[in-house]
Amino acid sequence: MLSVTCIAPVNIAVIKYWGKRDEDLILPLNDSVSATLSTDHLCTKTTISTCQSFTENKIVLNGKEESFDNPRLLRCLIEIKKRAREANKCKPELLDWKVHVTTENNFPTAAGLASSASGYACLVYTLACLYGIENEQISSIARQGSGSACRSLYSGFVQWQKGDRPDGTDSVAVQLASHDFWPEMRIIILVVNDARKKTSSTGGMSTSVKTSKLLKYRAEKCVPEHTKNLIEALHKKDFETFGRITMQESNQFHAVCLDTYPPCVYMNDISFAVVNMVHQFNALKKEIRVAYTFDAGPNACLYLLEKDVQEVLGVVNQVFPNDKLGDPEYIKGIAVDYSALPKADEQFTASGNNLLKYIINTKVGEGPKRIN
Repeated sequence: MLSVTCIAPVNIAVIKYWGKRDEDLILPLNDSVSATLSTDHLCTKTTISTCQSFTENKIVLNGKEESFDNPRLLRCLIEIKKRAREANKCKPELLDWKVHVTTENNFPTAAGLASSASGYACLVYTLACLYGIENEQISSIARQGSGSACRSLYSGFVQWQKGDRPDGTDSVAVQLASHDFWPEMRIIILVVNDARKKTSSTGGMSTSVKTSKLLKYRAEKCVPEHTKNLIEALHKKDFETFGRITMQESNQFHAVCLDTYPPCVYMNDISFAVVNMVHQFNALKKEIRVAYTFDAGPNACLYLLEKDVQEVLGVVNQVFPNDKLGDPEYIKGIAVDYSALPKADEQFTASGNNLLKYIINTKVGEGPKRIN
C-alpha cells in the first residue's frame, strides 16, 4: 500500500468568479482574484491510499462515505493519472490500482466558506503527490473539480485567468504575490450561518448565465477594469483602492444573483447589518480601513490591516454582542486579547444578541503541503 496525506487552504475571492462559458470543463466567463487563507485556521485534510488489493474506488467525506460516481471527482482522478503516465514519475502499475480517499474540513461544508475549493485542491494535490507530479502545473485539473479550487493551489494572492481556448488549457491559476508579500493583511470571518446553503453555487451560476443580463455586462465590462485596478493596488499595497474594489465586487456579484430569475439570495439581514457596520466605520475614519466581501452565502469576510484588528473586533462586539465572548471557541484563529477590545463609538448600536455563531481571525497563508 502507498498512502499520502496533504492539507490545502481555503481562498476568499476579491474579484468574483460567477458564471461559466463551458459547464463540463468549468471555464469561467471572467478572471478572478483571491487571497489564500492560512491553513492553521481553515483547511481540508485528505489522505489517499492505493493498493493492488483494493477492488473499488472509495471516498469518505467528513466521516461519511459518499459515492465515487461523481463526474467531477472521476475527471480529476483520470486527468491526474493521465498526467502521471506522461511524466513517468511513478511505477506504471500504481496507476492501475484503485484509490481510497478520506477527506475532512475543519470548517463548515457547503456553507459559503469555499469548502469545494479547498476540497478539490487538496484532492488533486494529494493525488499529484501520490503519483510524483506535485511540482507540475495542475491547476487546470483542480479547476475541473471546482472552479475556484485552482486558486487554492497557490499561496498568497492568486489570479485565475479565464483563458480563451475551447479546450481550457489556458484557463489556469497564477500567483500574483506570495503569502508574505503583504504581512499586515488580515481577514476576519464572521460566521452568520454554518448550515448548508439552499441554492448551490453551481446551480446559481447556471441560472444566472441563462437569465441575468447584468452578468454579461459585468463579465465583459466591469471585471476586466476591476481586475486591472485591484492588481495594481495590490502591488502598491494601496489598501484604500483594494478595499473599495473588493466591496464593489461583492455588491455587484450579489446584484447579479438578484438579477437572476428566479433570484438567488445568499445574504440575509445579518449580512446587511455587517455591510452597514463597515461603511459606518469607514465613514467615521474618513478612509477605508476595512472591506467586506461575501461569497455565495451569508458569512462575511472582512479584509483589513493588522493595526485595525482590535478596534474592528471591538466594533463587531458592540454591533453583534455575544454571550460567548471570551470563549476560545467564539473567536478562533489568531489569538485575541478580549480584555483589550476597545469600546466602540456610541453611534454603533447593537443589531441583536448572539447573531454571530463564531468569528475566525486569520491571515493570508501558504498553499497545499504534504504532511507525511
